[in-house]
Amino acid sequence: MNTPQDDALVLYGQRFESRLLLGTARYPSPDVLEAAVRRARPAMLTASVRRQGAATGSANGEQEGGQGFWELLRRLDVPVLPNTAGCHGIQEAITTAQMARELFDTPWIKLELIGDDYTLQPDTLNLVEAADRLIRDGFQVLPYCTEDLVLCQRLVDVGCQAVMPWAAPIGTGRGPVNPYALQVLRERLDVPLLVDAGLGLPSHACQVMEWGYDGVLLNTAVALAQDPVAMAGAFSDAVQAGRAARLAGAMQAQDSAQPSTPVLGTPFWHHAQ
Repeated sequence: MNTPQDDALVLYGQRFESRLLLGTARYPSPDVLEAAVRRARPAMLTASVRRQGAATGSANGEQEGGQGFWELLRRLDVPVLPNTAGCHGIQEAITTAQMARELFDTPWIKLELIGDDYTLQPDTLNLVEAADRLIRDGFQVLPYCTEDLVLCQRLVDVGCQAVMPWAAPIGTGRGPVNPYALQVLRERLDVPLLVDAGLGLPSHACQVMEWGYDGVLLNTAVALAQDPVAMAGAFSDAVQAGRAARLAGAMQAQDSAQPSTPVLGTPFWHHAQ
C-alpha cells in the first residue's frame, strides 16, 4: 500500500504532489489570492476564459485588472487549468476551450457545460458529446458533472481519464448532499475522481477523501471565508488527512460498544472476597 510520502495524484499521465485544486475567483484582492495559493500549494489553479476574449485576442481574468491577473498566475508558477465556465452550448464550450489552449499553451481544460442557470447543474444531455469532441481534438478533459453513475461512465467511455462530480450546487457550501451516490460512483469507476463544487468546510473535503476520492476542487469556500489564507491552509491539511486516513484503512463501524482496554487476569478485588 502506498504511503502519503510517495503517493501522488496522476491525471492523464502527469503527476501532481497536491490533491487540492483551487479556483481564482471572488477573492477580496489579488494579494489575498496570492497568499492563499502559496499557503495551499495546490496542484492546479482554475481560471475562466470569457468568450469575448476571442474578439480582442486576449482573455479576461477572474480578478479586476486583467493583465495583472495573468501576471499573478505566471508569478505563482502553478499549472493553470482553464475552464469553460458560463458556456451553455457544445460549440460555445469547444470554441472557448480552443481559445484557452492558444492563450495558455496547454491541452488541459475543465469542461463546464451549464444546463440550468439557477442550480448551475451541468447539461447532462450534451456533456458527453462535448467531452468526446474535445478529446478527439487533443484536449485533456476534466469534466464537471453530477454524481450520476451512468453519465460518469459515459464520460469515461469517450476517453475522459478523470471525472469531477459535484458534491452540491456550485457555491452552496452544503457538502455532499448525496453520499450514497458519491460512494457508489467511487466503488464502480476505476479512474481518478475529484469532487468539484459544493464543499464548504474542510471536514467535507476530508470526508470525500476518506471515501476514496482522489482530490477536490475548491473556490468559494476559500475565497469567501473571513480569512481566506487560513481557510486555504485548513482545506489543504484536510485533504492530506483524508487521503492518509484512506490509505491507513479505517476500522469497521460496530453495532455495540467494544472495550478498548484489555483485561488481563482477574481483578485484585475478586481475590479479597
